[in-house]
Amino acid sequence: MTALLCAISLAGVTALSACSDSTAASGTKVTIGYSAWPGWFPWAVAQEKGLFEKNGVTVDLKWFDSYTESINALSSGAIDANSQTLNDTLASVSGGAKLSVVLVNDNSTGNDKIIARQGITGVADLKGKKIAVEQGTVDHYLLLLALQEAKLTEKDVELVPLLTDAAAAAFVGEQVDAVAAFAPFTTKALERPGSRAIATSAEFPGAIPDHLVVSEQMSKERKKEVQALVNTWFETVEWIKQNRDEAVKIMAKRGAVSIDEYKTYDAGTTIFTKQQNLDAFTPGVTPAHLNFQAGKIVEFILSNGLAQNRPDIDGLFDDQYVKAVK
Repeated sequence: MTALLCAISLAGVTALSACSDSTAASGTKVTIGYSAWPGWFPWAVAQEKGLFEKNGVTVDLKWFDSYTESINALSSGAIDANSQTLNDTLASVSGGAKLSVVLVNDNSTGNDKIIARQGITGVADLKGKKIAVEQGTVDHYLLLLALQEAKLTEKDVELVPLLTDAAAAAFVGEQVDAVAAFAPFTTKALERPGSRAIATSAEFPGAIPDHLVVSEQMSKERKKEVQALVNTWFETVEWIKQNRDEAVKIMAKRGAVSIDEYKTYDAGTTIFTKQQNLDAFTPGVTPAHLNFQAGKIVEFILSNGLAQNRPDIDGLFDDQYVKAVK
């Protein structure tokens, strides 16, 4: 089942699951999910350097090998907060999940890529080719955007649905002609001789914002803890700036890549400052504004059958915590 469809199907049991999971719903510990994306690896730094505790919050930082499972865990109430994209958040809301976006971690500015085998020089060359992708995720969205720009549709290619790590492995194993993936799985995919990126998220500014998303219930009932999480994030980003070598070592280890490989991700993930957060949360009419980007994403996922119902975004973007950061 795809990430989007899993989120939709699980949303219907959100209330039941949330009630049955007393730790997630009302405990003093906050469980945050995160997975393999450079914009979320700073959470590992926060954990290792004791910055959650410094900000007065006890955190169970839960790693998910499968990003899809982390989305479903938040939608079902199994965890309190998750690191996820705007696309997947909107899909969950479409299915009935009650969520609040409280922080913009980053924008993808190149670390999501469509990588093709030797002989394929552009997106237009993908017509009739096999492409591995985790359906319903942001890289599926990136692929559809790139195909659209090349005057192609999903019907013009053969999708091979696989989890992102398996998709990268299938591409390296020459089972498919191309793969849509995010870092650090892009590093694995590019091990195939002659392969190259033919499109990246850098070509679609603002299309892939990444967030800390909490349950609506948590935002209403546990404001102090949510504020502590947001405070910790900005303190962590500052700590990383001041201790770059140690921070990169921690994040590279979490990403299971070398330090040199991790450094190549820097330009492809733009970590947002407080001001960039405030600008993004402010309603506007450019890709820099979350409300504008959400509108584009909603139309895209509906028109491509990736969601069945139009999500209600009223109140989804909650900037009170970013505004309160000292």
